[in-house]
Amino acid sequence: MSAKVVVVGSLNMDLVARAQRLPRPGETLAGDTFFTAAGGKGANQAVAVARLGASAAMIGCVGDDAYGLQLRNALEVEGIDCQGVVTCAGVSTGVAMITVDAASQNCIVIVPGGNGLLVPDAVARFDGLLQAAQVIICQLEVPLPTVAWTLARGRQLGKRVILNPAPATGPLPAEWFNHVDYLTPNESEAEALTGVAVHDQASALLAGTRLLALGAGKVIITLGAQGALLITPDGHQHYPAPVVKALDTTAAGDTFIGGFAAGLVQGLEEGEAIRFGQRAAALSVTRAGAQPSIPRLAELLP
Repeated sequence: MSAKVVVVGSLNMDLVARAQRLPRPGETLAGDTFFTAAGGKGANQAVAVARLGASAAMIGCVGDDAYGLQLRNALEVEGIDCQGVVTCAGVSTGVAMITVDAASQNCIVIVPGGNGLLVPDAVARFDGLLQAAQVIICQLEVPLPTVAWTLARGRQLGKRVILNPAPATGPLPAEWFNHVDYLTPNESEAEALTGVAVHDQASALLAGTRLLALGAGKVIITLGAQGALLITPDGHQHYPAPVVKALDTTAAGDTFIGGFAAGLVQGLEEGEAIRFGQRAAALSVTRAGAQPSIPRLAELLP
């Protein structure tokens, strides 16, 4: 069976420490707990797609080490097509070092490892997966030329293209926008892309309108506990977030993206797909870790 959603992106092993607060520069803190978990924005989104009812394939690179083997196995257990996950000799698998405080806020340092070897030719080798997909998802944890190539190829093939611009450190190349059906930044990413400080619906609308003007098809700005704002050429719609007590926000955005994509390919209307992604993300923040926190479809059914 061909995958309906193909994710082109990163695979990381997450090394997670919990502490009462985040350390200041030069400070050493005593932590409370430590664990490792499969992560990486690309892999997280693929897992969310698969757990939430749609077929998924992953295109990415890992190192020839124990973490790489663990990450591939974690995807295969979920039924994800891993023919596009390439093991690269002589390089480490990507890692993310994550500290989470008592308020469930986090700070993350990422070492790309194998993710840095996902060049355009590496994606082109698996063009058959792209051709068979309904939705293609990209993020920014792999080389930007690879993201650019994949977005353009997705548009050329007439696929629905989702770009999650994370982590965003500044404006995107102008030519990218016309290839994107759904641009999905959070508040800080929207600010990095537009220069607009996003802190509520009004500022999100201003940022989203600017992104539309740059050429994005539609924009969904996720606002954490304030929900999500969909901005389209025809208007905008706010979607309130389910109210939960957050434990760990790691992978909440990835869960939303995967849930949204899974909803689209399962025939949900756009707004319904957003709500579906929100419900999945809300459940994910009540649990620790990246992929371990992502819920399954049965947990969201009435």
